[in-house]
Amino acid sequence: MSTPKYDVLGLGNAIVDIISMTEDDFLAKEGLQKGGMMLIDEARADKLYGAMASTTIISGGSAANTIVGAASFGARTAFIGKVKSDDSGKAFAHDIRAMKVHFETAPAKDGPATARCLVLVTPDGERTMNTYLGACQNLGPDDVDADLVRASAITYLEGYLWDPPAAKEAFVKASEIAHAAGRQVALTLSDPFCVGRYRSEFLDLIRNKTVDIVFANQHELKSLYETADLDTAIDALRNEDILGAVTASEKGSIVVTREQTQAVPAFPIEQLVDTTGAGDLYAAGFLTGLSQGRDLQTCARLGALAASEVIQHVGARPQRSLAVLANDNGL
Repeated sequence: MSTPKYDVLGLGNAIVDIISMTEDDFLAKEGLQKGGMMLIDEARADKLYGAMASTTIISGGSAANTIVGAASFGARTAFIGKVKSDDSGKAFAHDIRAMKVHFETAPAKDGPATARCLVLVTPDGERTMNTYLGACQNLGPDDVDADLVRASAITYLEGYLWDPPAAKEAFVKASEIAHAAGRQVALTLSDPFCVGRYRSEFLDLIRNKTVDIVFANQHELKSLYETADLDTAIDALRNEDILGAVTASEKGSIVVTREQTQAVPAFPIEQLVDTTGAGDLYAAGFLTGLSQGRDLQTCARLGALAASEVIQHVGARPQRSLAVLANDNGL
C-alpha cells in the first residue's frame, strides 16, 4: 500500500452558513424544533432569512468544517463537495482553499444555487439549523475522484449525504474505492433526525463494513439504537466491532471498541457561545490524531480541544490555529 498523499479526505455538503443569534420564542413562532436540522426549500429559506435578525455569513457544511479543522491541526486534507458557480459557491471555494485544503470539485454551471444553512443560535448556545441543499443535491458518483480517494488515509463521509440519492451513490462509491486501496472510511451520523430517517441503512453501513469508524453524539447514538439510555446504546455500539467516538457535550466523549470503552473529559471553557460545529471539530481532532498513529485517548483529547475552541465563538470553523493550541496543551 502506497504512502497516502492526504491524511483526511472529506465528502460532504458544501454549504454557506448564515448564522443569527435569536430567542426561543422566535423558534416557536417559526415552528422550528430546537436543536435539530430541517431540510427546507428555496422559498422557505428566503422567507426565514427575511425574518432573521442580523447575520454572520461563514462557509460551512459538516464534513467541510471537519476538514478545515483537520487542516488547522496541520493535517494534509482534501474535500469533495458540490457548489454552483455563483457568488456563494465562489466564496465557499475561496474559503476552503485558503485553509490549504485541496478542493477541485467542478462547480455546477446551472441548476439550483449553492446550498445555504440558516443557523439560529439561542442564548444557551444551542443551534437550530434549516438547510436548503441546492447544488449539494447534484453531487454524484462522477464527482468522486478515485485517485484522490486512493491517495487519502481516511475518507470521512457525512450522514447528511444520505438525503440526496445521487450523493448516496457517491458515498458508497468512495467507500468501495477507499477499501480497495486499503484505506479507512469514517462516517458521522450528523443529526438525530437524520438517523431517524435512515436508521436501518446506517446500521447496514456499519454491519456490512462500508465504514470502519463512526462518530456520533449521545442523542444520535440513542436514536440509532432506539433507546433512551446511553449505556445501552454504547453496549450496542461495542458489539458492532467498529471504532466509535461518541460525544456527550460537557461530559466529554467515549471511545468505543470491542475490547474497551474509554471516557475522555471535555476541555474547560470560559464561555459557551455557539455549539455549531462542536461535533465537526471533535471529528477533526480525532481524525488528525488517528491519521498520525496517535493512541485513541490522545485522538479524543485532540477532538475535545478542537470542540472547546469552536464553541466559544460564533461559527463552525476555528478562529485560532489548532496546531498551536494543541502544542500549548501538550498534545
